[in-house]
Amino acid sequence: MTGNLFSMALAILTVFEHSNGLAPINEPPTWSRDVAPILYKHCVSCHRPGEVGPFSLISYNDSKKRAKFINELVSTNRMPPWKPELGHGSFQDEMRLSDKEKETLSQWVNGGTPEGNAKDIPKLPAKTSGWKLGEPDMVITMPKPFDIPNEGNDIYQCFVIPLNLNKDEGVIAVDFQPGNKKVVHHAIMFLDHNGQARRKADPKTGSYASFGGPGYIPTGSIGAWAPGARPAFLPEGTARFLKKGSDLVLQVHYHPSGKAETDQSKLGIYFAKKPPEHFVGAVALRSRALVIPAGDAKYTVETKTVPLPVDATALGIFPHMHYIGREIKVDAKLPDGKEIPLIWIRDWDFNWQGAYNYKKPIELPKGTVLKLRATYDNSTANPRNPSNPPREVTWGEQTTDEMCLCGVQVITKSRDDMKQIMRMPGGIIGLILGGGGVPETPEEIAENTKNRGKRMVETLLGEFDMDGDGLISKEELKRFPPENRDRAVLFLRVMGKMKD
Repeated sequence: MTGNLFSMALAILTVFEHSNGLAPINEPPTWSRDVAPILYKHCVSCHRPGEVGPFSLISYNDSKKRAKFINELVSTNRMPPWKPELGHGSFQDEMRLSDKEKETLSQWVNGGTPEGNAKDIPKLPAKTSGWKLGEPDMVITMPKPFDIPNEGNDIYQCFVIPLNLNKDEGVIAVDFQPGNKKVVHHAIMFLDHNGQARRKADPKTGSYASFGGPGYIPTGSIGAWAPGARPAFLPEGTARFLKKGSDLVLQVHYHPSGKAETDQSKLGIYFAKKPPEHFVGAVALRSRALVIPAGDAKYTVETKTVPLPVDATALGIFPHMHYIGREIKVDAKLPDGKEIPLIWIRDWDFNWQGAYNYKKPIELPKGTVLKLRATYDNSTANPRNPSNPPREVTWGEQTTDEMCLCGVQVITKSRDDMKQIMRMPGGIIGLILGGGGVPETPEEIAENTKNRGKRMVETLLGEFDMDGDGLISKEELKRFPPENRDRAVLFLRVMGKMKD
């Protein structure tokens, strides 16, 4: 009788395990029952025909011939390309495999990659198409198809598209739809209401090439896209400010697919139906005082903000470095001494940078200080180093230059509070990385213009005055980006802040 009971219990347990996607006891995982659900959940949004992934993983044969390669990428956390460390911020749309899922893949490979019963294969997720948030209020399409060659370096192209808005708007969501998913790697939506980008664009294409940043000082941004990202509305009553007369500057990162391609992507924009209570801005962390010696494998820079002048609520975060960046970590130190981790990327990859939205907004009370620590590898051991042999690297927009930036996107209790955030050092960078700030009256615009020089002096001294004497010496000037150095000297002399 006891034996029969044991057999019945084992049979019930086996059925339970099958129903929960787990391999039965002493039976290796199969592709159909155990591996396909993992790949369909985490991988096939990119790795299927017509998408950006270089190969498909929708069938057993697709997966089997790359089984060891898949296991290597997963076990070393190179795929899926989710960079933030667990426990350092909880984000929307996380593409992270659990330890159990990684173990299942490893057991399947080590067990001989059995196929299993075709009846166990789950339904393949349908390809996403159409506007996922409903019909947009405005649809913007690249005016002309853009040609991507069959091979060569990645391309970073900025498309300048007039929005022709005759009134200010609040943007509550955007939905970017790549025209050719085989080559579109990611996209960032900058704003320009000063006509700077138009002057840079080739009249024939309405675009220009620009690595890193967009090559001008944006007046805001309304979002970013990367494979796997899902569009979402901002919290109720919250929007990004879009000033009338602004141009959209759509920076698209293209990765050649092995054959010549064309792309004509489009963007859906959703506007607030009533005046927003909150506009999105950002607190910026930046260190332009980068002088990274050739061969230095662990050059570290630290920076922090002044204490927040008002209470703020963090909605997301956008870190940014270039190719020799290796690690970036941002924390918030609250007035009571408590520290909140905002993000930590230990294996930075420029090609997989992104904007990350928190699952739950993070409260940052007045007096909070944001801290950033970044590490760079300028040695020959860094396979991503664009310079061989390595050379000294400073701040700049080019591939061989570097940056140290992070924008923490925030909202505040009132517009006046947001204006105080915008007046913090690095406020212009906050606009670029976070949103368009808040609407201003003509009087406020005039006052800000009047005080712009003073705030610029405060920003430059905060970043480059290493000895704290309130002046910039010739030695400290070496840390300035070379392309800005002459203008900086002229400005500092006019303002009486250049040491002779």
